[in-house]
This record gives sequence, structure tokens and C-alpha cells, in this order.
Amino acid sequence: MPAGDLAGVPVGGLVLPAGFENLAEHGDLLDVVTTALERVELELSEAVTNADQLADHTSRHLLEAGGKRIRPLLTILSSLLGEPGVGTGQVGEVAAEVRSAAVVMELTHLATLYHDDVMDEAPVRRGAPAAHQVWGNSVAILAGDLIFARASLLMASLGPEAVSIQARTFERLVMGQLWETVGPEEQDDHLEHYLRVIGGKTGSLIASAGRLGAHFGGCDESTVRILEDYGEKVGMAFQLADDVIDLTSTSHASGKTPGTDLKERVPTLPVLLLRQAAPTDATADAVLELVDGPLDTDEQLAAAVAAVSAHPVIAQAWDITRGWSADAVEALAPLPASPVKSALVAFADYVVNRDN
Repeated sequence: MPAGDLAGVPVGGLVLPAGFENLAEHGDLLDVVTTALERVELELSEAVTNADQLADHTSRHLLEAGGKRIRPLLTILSSLLGEPGVGTGQVGEVAAEVRSAAVVMELTHLATLYHDDVMDEAPVRRGAPAAHQVWGNSVAILAGDLIFARASLLMASLGPEAVSIQARTFERLVMGQLWETVGPEEQDDHLEHYLRVIGGKTGSLIASAGRLGAHFGGCDESTVRILEDYGEKVGMAFQLADDVIDLTSTSHASGKTPGTDLKERVPTLPVLLLRQAAPTDATADAVLELVDGPLDTDEQLAAAVAAVSAHPVIAQAWDITRGWSADAVEALAPLPASPVKSALVAFADYVVNRDN
């Protein structure tokens, strides 16, 4: 994977991606972003607070385990494009409606993680035991439902259009999970099917983060659509990068066991590329024997992970992933130059230059 300096700007327990320190050169822009993220973090904690002890503990489990908060960050950045002084970095405080939309985006994401971990039987999430490992499948599913209910309640305060966007986004999330669960039809191209899956599961929510941020930031409709398109493509790049990182990163860096997708037989980009290459590539065929063989022991899984990560399909996977990142940057072309646009470009670069 390309080496990237991800020692970004600390915001409380979060770290902004590399490149964002340049915002400090433009008035109070960096302070505006970091202050908004800090307030979003507090509002996230308030949103999952529950008088019932079990509900409170389960709802906080993944929130307090950390996370990159890329959806809130994109929501906030997108909103700043509506500021009259964005070209010089002279922007005002992020509006309460923008922060609420950012909280909803992160809550919705958190809710899906509880469900995904149950379906995938994942043992670890963000370096902590997955919720179903602590409380069992039923409680983990209900915790995800409760978090989504809180997200929906907060979104209702933002008006009917916001509720409609949230509903359509959640529909795409569910359809993406459904397509992944049932797999491709016989006539489907497996790689195209997988891209459709991650468009639903990941691209949809990040696209909505860009759209809602721009909308509540007062941007014109063309800018709203640009940020929605940008978010979709950044989301695709982010998830495809996760596919590769699952095979090339250490558990310490990624917060989960390397090869989790292999172990759970989840088809991801590197394995799909191996299957495409196998008919004419003996080395790919040999790697697939390990991938498709038993993965019950740590040794078997480690051997399969090592074989895939050493194959040239990893470089091919990174090329495809960087292509989506480049498309996201291209989507921003109609926007005038500004420090926020530069930060969005840096954000697209970050998602494909990270090790977790």
C-alpha cells in the first residue's frame, strides 16, 4: 500500500487526516472544523444516552471504541462550501442543523455495524470485542435498532426532506446488505455485483453526508449534487481500501483480525480479482486453493492472508481503488478554488493512503 503520513491534527480523541493542518493557514477555518467535530462528539454521546442501564451500555459500546468519524467530517466540510467567505477561510460557526445531520450520519453508520458484526460473526470491531460477543446476537441487533431509532428521531427535527433522504439512504443500505447476503445471480458479473453491494452499504451513507452538509450549509442545488456525487465516489474508494487493508494491515493498526473477510467467506476486491485471473494464472489458482480451503485455524488463515497479500492482484486492487478516489476529486472540478475544496481533495487522498 502507498505510504501516507496520517499523523494528522488531533481533535480530542480523534485525529484529522493528513493535509487538514493546511486549514490552519486560512483564518479560523481549522478551529471552526475542530470545534464542530468536538461538539458533534458530545452530541453523539447525548444521542445514545439511555436511562436503562443495558440499553445505555450496549449503545455506547462502539461509540466509545472510537472510529474515524469520516461521515461527520464530510458533513461539516460540505456545509462550509455555503459560507460566503469560504474562498478566504473566513467562515462562521457550523450551524446546529449541520451538526445534527452529522450526528445522524454517524449514528446510522454505528447501527449498521452492530448488525453487520452479527451477520458476519465478526469477533472484533475497532479493537474491542464485537457487541454480540459481549451480549449475544439478539441484544446486539436490538442495540443497533435502538441507535437507528435515535438517529431517526433526530433527523425528524430537521424536516421532511431530511427524513426522506435518510429513508432512501437506509433503503440503499439494506439493499446492499441483501445483495451481499444472497450473492450474485448466475448471469451477473461478480465484480460488478460487488461494486453495487458497496455502493449500497458504504457509498450511499457517505453520499448523503455530503448532500446533507451542503444542503444545511446553504449551498445551491448544483453544489449539493456535486457533494453527493463526491461522497458516493469517496465512499467507494474508502470501502475498496478497507478490502485491501483487511489483508495487508496488522490487527494492531486496523483494530480487527487480518483476513476477517476471508474467514467469513465475504467476496472482496482482491479475491474477486484472483478469480478473474485464475483461468490463465497458475499462481492465482494456487492462492485460491488456500482461500477456498479450510480457514478454521489461525495458521490456515494466516497462510491464506499471506498468499493473497503477496500476489500482484493487491497492486491491481489499489489501482482500482485509487481510480475511485481520483474520480471523487474530479467531481469537485466545477467548484471554485477554496481551502475547503483543498481539504476535500486531501480527504479523497487520505481514504486510499491509510493503514487502518
